[in-house]
Order: sequence, then structure tokens, then C-alpha cells
Amino acid sequence: MRIATGLDVDGTIEQVLTRATKLREQGFTSLWASQIFGPDTLTTLAIVGYQLRDLDLGTAVVPIQPRHPNMLAAQARTVEGAIGGHLTLGIGLSHKMVVERMWGMSFEKPATYMREYVAALAPMLRGEAVTTSGERVSAVAMGPLGPKDPGTPSLIIAALGSVMLDLAGREADGTALWMTGRKTIESHITPRIREAAEAAGRPAPRIICSLPIVVTDDVDGARARVNETYAMYGTLPSYRAMLDREGAVEVADAALIGSKAQVLEMMQGLADAGVTEFSGA
Repeated sequence: MRIATGLDVDGTIEQVLTRATKLREQGFTSLWASQIFGPDTLTTLAIVGYQLRDLDLGTAVVPIQPRHPNMLAAQARTVEGAIGGHLTLGIGLSHKMVVERMWGMSFEKPATYMREYVAALAPMLRGEAVTTSGERVSAVAMGPLGPKDPGTPSLIIAALGSVMLDLAGREADGTALWMTGRKTIESHITPRIREAAEAAGRPAPRIICSLPIVVTDDVDGARARVNETYAMYGTLPSYRAMLDREGAVEVADAALIGSKAQVLEMMQGLADAGVTEFSGA
């Protein structure tokens, strides 16, 4: 299991570059960044990766609803070319309250939206022409988008439920997880996505797991901080479903908290459950 970490992309480009440089000096070769409401993450990663060309960089994740697949494909291929072929494009569905209240868009049939989106995006990332006409997403690309021959970014889908895991296994290179513990990964995530990938004749899928991690002797204090920092995620339906499946009453119940030896044991448990890359938060 590869060990990565998150990259905070808030602040100035100089600040982000300083953070990324320090993380590389600490031995990290893979960094993941989220697209929330701050700077454009893909643009930021293009600059970071152009300066620090030995880093593997990924988005976990870019929400698809406000980005047409043509535009996201062109942007991702541009970033892939800029950073020398080290991009993993992680995409996901945003949450109902964000899509409807902030963006003024419909959240109807989210799984259909993702399936139709990927049907357009995946061939575009490979530089292929494509025409799709779906219930929620339609797209036309006459040829390669973005720069010429930049390479093909790896595509992963944030997938937690069975339908999305099937899609990620069939059509993408893997999945990105958040608020999903070892038991759930072992019993639900890994077997479902591997079965879908195998049925589609695809390689074994990547399973990127991100969880809060704290090495400490003050477990109670760390749990309190984790619960306070990440409280919102325990209220969002998709993450709440994973926490409930895990038997986690609080967010901290899914986190990796304890001594160095205890945390290493927890990380080994994730690897044994099928996680291919762990990114600490």
C-alpha cells in the first residue's frame, strides 16, 4: 500500500508550492487535493506539478455537476501534459444541498448523471472523438481536446454505493474513498469493485482511502478534535451510510488515532482490506 498525503491548495500559489515542497522533502511522492469552494484545484496542481515534476498528483475529487465533460477533459489533458504524465483525475458527485442550493442545478438521478458523464469523459481523456446523447448528459468531441499527445490521465470515481462501485470498476481505474473504514472496505468496497473490474476485463482497480490520522498519546483529545473538525461529514447522507455500515457512531470512530504502533497496525489493516493507497488527512 502506497502512503500519500493531502495537499492544502488554499492560499497563494507560493504558499501551496512551499507546502508541496516540504511534503516532498518529508518523503511523500503522491499528493491529493480536493476541489471544494476555494482555488481551482486542477489549475493549482498544474503549477505545482510543473515545478515539482517527480510528484504524482491527484484530485480527490472534482465535482462533475458544474463542469461539462468537454471542459473537464480539456483541462485534465492540459494538466497531464504540464506535469509530465503524473495526474490522477478523481471525479465525484457533489452533495444534494450544494448542487441544488448553491449551483441551482438538479440532483435528480445522480448515478445516471455519473454514468452518462463518464461515457463522455473517458474517451475524451484518451483523445478520442465521441458523441453521446443521454438523459442527463450529452456531449460531442470531434477529436482530441487540449494539447496534442499529453498522455491519458488516470481516471477514478468517488464510489461508495454498489451502483457507483460497479461503474468505477467497469469504466475507471478505481475509486477514492472518504469516511470509509476498514471493515466496510473489506466486506463491501473491495469485493464489489474488483468483481466489476474483472467482469469488464480491466486491471485490478486502485482503491485510494483517505481518513483522518493522528499519532498521539492523548487519544481522547485527538478524538474530540477530529469530531469537531470533521463533524459535517457525519451529517452528509453518503458518508453517514458508510459510517453506519462500519458501526461508527462518531466520525472519530473511523479515524486512525493512537500510538505509532497502533496507527501502523490500523494502516496494515487497510492494506489487508484491499486499499492500494492511503492518504492521511
